[in-house]
Amino acid sequence: MSAALWNASLLSTAVHAADVHVLATGALPAAFRELGPGFERQTGNHLVISWGPSYGASADALPTRIKNGEKMDVCFMIRPALDEQIRQDKFLPDTRTDLVASRISVAVQVGMPKPDVSTVETLRNALLAAKSVAFSEGASGIYITETLFPKLGIADQMKARSVQIKGKELVGTAIERGDAEFGLQQISELRAIQGIQYVGSLPQEVQKVMALHFTATESIFSYFEAMRAYLEQHGKPVALYSDKASVFHCNSGTTSGKPCV
Repeated sequence: MSAALWNASLLSTAVHAADVHVLATGALPAAFRELGPGFERQTGNHLVISWGPSYGASADALPTRIKNGEKMDVCFMIRPALDEQIRQDKFLPDTRTDLVASRISVAVQVGMPKPDVSTVETLRNALLAAKSVAFSEGASGIYITETLFPKLGIADQMKARSVQIKGKELVGTAIERGDAEFGLQQISELRAIQGIQYVGSLPQEVQKVMALHFTATESIFSYFEAMRAYLEQHGKPVALYSDKASVFHCNSGTTSGKPCV
């Protein structure tokens, strides 16, 4: 995860201790669970986090929350969705910061044989063999329905077995509950659910790397001024989030970044 985000937050005491309202994609709960308590102890600030997909029209979807004027200081979304909001003048363009990337992966119900998804052909066969396939209404779900299924030549066959998970609920939760036996979502979301079997990432030929980005609203502009001054004086830390499960790939200017450490 990038230095800019948490240095900005950690320096917020230079302004005042307060609630920091965060809108964030569902890719980040594990990172926030690890980083959030330390941030609150060190700053005296309190994180108020609302989760939701980067795309979609449900009440939980981040575009809906932004449109409705939900209170926020910081927003985390995938880049295309965030760029769209910046074009609508919702955020300060120069505060957008690249963070991490997460690959779309596969999980199934506990007890099921793990399907082979290592090649395009075996992935296609596994999808056609599944009775139900879950995906989100967010960015990964849009890619799955609009690009992956057509590319595999199975768009029509998948319509009857598709289960779209709306709002902030994770695909893994629906699999765990039994609403679907096969699920597709970013590895960061799937790894967050213990009661499912993680299978693996999509083959590179049909992979979509979801890059996560961060921006700020006018209400914390001074936090970023403090952050810039700090970085100029002290430089960037080596690491901020020990991504033990390797669910993210650090931003490195390419889509083949190394796992975050």
